[in-house]
Amino acid sequence: MVASVLQPFSATTAVILVAIGFGVGAFGTLIGAGGGFILTPILLLLYPHDSPQTLTAISLAAVFFNAASGTAAYARQRRIDYRSGIVFALATLPGAVGGALVVGHVSRHVFDGIMGGVLALLAGWLLAAERWPLPVPQRHLEHREIVDRSGARYVYDVPLRRGALYSLAVGFLSSFLGIGGGVIHVPLLVGALGFPVHLATATSHFVLAVMAGAGTITHLGLGSFAHGHGLRRTAALSAGVVAGAQLGAHVSLRLRGAVIQWLLAAALLALAVRLLLAA
Repeated sequence: MVASVLQPFSATTAVILVAIGFGVGAFGTLIGAGGGFILTPILLLLYPHDSPQTLTAISLAAVFFNAASGTAAYARQRRIDYRSGIVFALATLPGAVGGALVVGHVSRHVFDGIMGGVLALLAGWLLAAERWPLPVPQRHLEHREIVDRSGARYVYDVPLRRGALYSLAVGFLSSFLGIGGGVIHVPLLVGALGFPVHLATATSHFVLAVMAGAGTITHLGLGSFAHGHGLRRTAALSAGVVAGAQLGAHVSLRLRGAVIQWLLAAALLALAVRLLLAA
């Protein structure tokens, strides 16, 4: 029923997409995931006949605007680890371009199954991360001390080399799936690299803005937005996510890190089940 309302593109379609974008932007920024992991599955369900390349391009562009808006909000809160974030962002770029190139060669049925499986695995690992955390290297660590705008002090050590390798893989997978990568990067920053949760969500958004921007530019060059009113859908969704991102960053100040992790895992599981049933 909703899919029939959204096609062809109309004023009603634009309003619905703006509302979807607002919700995705608010929740995605709250958990530091950029919202693409929610938006791509939603687009897959709303537009069952569109190609993965078109839908991932739309989602990735919306993720870019969400991440840019969220980064501005987190910068005001002084919660971004820029020294680590710049290294990780640069490491994602080759993967982000490669993922955008490869997705055009995958069928819709296979893509839905891959997406559902990846989301389910991420949810399971996130819930079990405290019991079975990945080992944090004891060598090649860089010390960090960050005091945010509220006066909270964060002291931790970052294995930059391992983080750069993870970021390269995250760049490819996230661009391929159109999910932006925060949903993968935040668990890695927390569970494998030793970041405090609130700094992980903020730094992830900074990395996302760079990575999603590179993937979006690649899709523009490939003509991925040329089908199904791609640019119009992108504009409507982006208008919503920019506004929602500001709300999400504000709400994040009031939530404990554990609550953010549980919200992320619950959203991942729900979407994974829905996509696997539809695949």
